This record gives sequence, C-alpha cells and structure tokens, in this order.
Amino acid sequence: MSRAASASSILKLATAATVVLLLTSCSKGPADGAAVATGDTAGRGGRAGDAAAPGGGGGGRGGRGGPSGPVPISATAVVQKAMPVNVRAVGNVEPSTTVDIRAQVTGALTSVGFVEGQEVTAGQLLFTLDSRPLDVAVKQAEAALARDSASLKGLQNQLARQTDLFGRGLVAKSDFDALNTQVNALTATVQADTAVVENARLQVTYTKILAPVSGRTGALLEHEGSLVRANDTSPLVVINQVSPAFVSFAVPAQLLPKLTSRRGTGLAVRAAPAGSTGNDSNGTVTFIDNAVDPQTDSVRVKATFQNKDRRLWPGAFVDVTLQLAVENGALVVPQSAVQPSQQGQIVYIVKQDQTVEVRPVKVARTDGNDVVIESGVTAGETVVTDGQLRLTPGAKVTIKPAAGAPRITP
Repeated sequence: MSRAASASSILKLATAATVVLLLTSCSKGPADGAAVATGDTAGRGGRAGDAAAPGGGGGGRGGRGGPSGPVPISATAVVQKAMPVNVRAVGNVEPSTTVDIRAQVTGALTSVGFVEGQEVTAGQLLFTLDSRPLDVAVKQAEAALARDSASLKGLQNQLARQTDLFGRGLVAKSDFDALNTQVNALTATVQADTAVVENARLQVTYTKILAPVSGRTGALLEHEGSLVRANDTSPLVVINQVSPAFVSFAVPAQLLPKLTSRRGTGLAVRAAPAGSTGNDSNGTVTFIDNAVDPQTDSVRVKATFQNKDRRLWPGAFVDVTLQLAVENGALVVPQSAVQPSQQGQIVYIVKQDQTVEVRPVKVARTDGNDVVIESGVTAGETVVTDGQLRLTPGAKVTIKPAAGAPRITP
C-alpha cells in the first residue's frame, strides 16, 4: 500500500472516533453538566450544601435553623422589707483576763492541785511548795521578837523607877535621859521584830499558790519535784478567763459617727467561728478605741460576749457582724439578679408579655445573699436570677418554677 493510502485510512478512523464521543456526550443530558458544575464549585473550596435552598439546614456557617423558642430562666420578685444595716469584719477572740501564775518564794514544788487544761475557780489550790525552810525562819523571827520584848519590858520597869527618883531629885537628868533613850530604841527594835515575824509568816502563805481568777488553765510548765524560784521569767501555768470573752475587730473610720452616737444604747454584735454552722454568739460593743489607725483608716472596736458555751476560743478568728441600724422598706433582690455591664450594674426585668427589659440599678449595699437596691426597681417587679447569659433586650422567656414552687407569672 502506498503512503497516501495509509494516511487516508488513519484520518478516517480518527474522524469516526470523534463522532462516537460526541454522540455519547449528548446522550447523557444536562444532569452530567450539573454534576460537573458542582464539582467545580467544590474544587474552589465551596461545600455541596451551599447550593441547597435556604432553610435546608446545611448552611455554610453551620446554620442554626429556624427561629429559636423562648429562653428558659429563673426569676423572683423584688421584695420590700426591713433590712439591718450590718458591718461585717473578721475579729480575733481575746480572753477577758489572762493571768501568769508565778511563785513568789523559792522552794521545791511538792504537789500540783489540778490537771492542765482544767477549768479552775478563784481561790482553788494550784501548787504547794516546800514550806519547811520558811517555817524555820518564822520561828527564828519569833524568838528574836520574844528576846527583845523581854529586854524592853525590863527597861520600861527600870524607867518607871527612875522616873519616881528623878521627880524627887535623886537621879541626874543625864542618866534619866539615857535610860529613856534606851527604852525608845528597844521599842523600835521590837516593832521591827514584829514586822519580821509577819513577813516570815507571809512567806509561808506563798507556798500555797491559789487561783486568782476563775478560768481555764493552759499547759503545765513545771511538775512535782522541780525547784521553783521566786519570780521566774516563765510562769508555772497561764489561766485564761474565757467567760466572758472579748472579740476585737476593725471598723472603717467613716462609720465612727454612727458607732459613737449609739454607744449609750449598746450595739448588737454577732460572732461565729469560721466555717461553723450553728447559731451565732451574741454580744455588745463595750469599747471603741480613742484613735483611728492612719495606715488602715479604721478604728478598733471590742465587743463582750458571755461565752457560756465556750464557742469563742482565745486566739481564734471569727466572722463578726455589727448591726448599726435597721432600714425599713428596703427594696431587696437576690445577689444573682444583679449583673455587671459596661454602663454599670443592671438587672433583667420580666414584663407582662413574657419579654425582658434591661434595667440599670444603683446598689446600696450587700448583706449575704441579699442586695439592697437604692434605685432602678419597684416592689413586686420580677427580676431574672438565672439564665442572663442567653438574654438580649426584648427576648422572649419562659420562667422555670423552683422545685415544689408554683410557676411565676409576671
């Protein structure tokens, strides 16, 4: 076959293949073309769901679907009631009396009349020291007194005779004066001897150490057999009188006028150990310091508690509540109802149509879980206490009733 014939055959085969391909493409219809377009869109970073109709639930931004329902919240009513004006602080418990028991004489400790940590009463025997050396000193002093008393009596008898003779001019005046001087000197000696005897007897009484006040004893620092010296630097034991007890705490100096104005009637104070769940102990302000601490701008106040149940322990820190006054008709909401914002503190008010309104408020003070509102709400209005993060002004809400409580309808 010639080259011209071969080229002609190849051209015919290529033309026939092209015709077959065109016929096949046309027979597939427009659906394939849509598939290609969709493929192009996906290739450019789009999603198949982007081509879906609106509201199809597959939006390119993770669509939320249709409009959401009412936001569930918790709410309560604004209450108007009497509220105490309280000052809260941390106080420190102090014993009403602290006594360091020390020996006043030197001697061996022969007995201890209590157990450390025991409650003792005033006049109770605590310690006994060896009194034998002091008993000997008493006898010596008494002997000296008896000797000098006898000498004085002899001189006084002699002076009585000399006085009669001197009156009749039988004794020289110089001799009479000398004898009178001896009597006066020996009288002074007897008086000194009497004082020595009294002091020696007093020293014997110091060997019996009694409790000067009622209270609770601390750790026993000396035991039987120890040699105790007069006025040692360390005490034998320390007694704290815890009934009554004092609680000392600091109050801001700006409240000083209110404190001093009610000092005569007495200010009520409550105190409780940190973390305790029982009833608070009740006391009364009995001391206000005479100067303000310039470093803290506060004044030291002390309250007295009877503390018969021994709940307040010396040295412990307690939560103190000082009641300055009682405000009648205060508007009160829970602390959870008040929210911070860029414009200040706000509350969400639930209106009659079950929508919420943002209301700025001015807070007067906070007392525990109660917040006293100075302005911004009225008694009886319903405020949101939980669920504020999902709210916007005008949002529709539904109020969740508390467990066992009826549903609130604004």
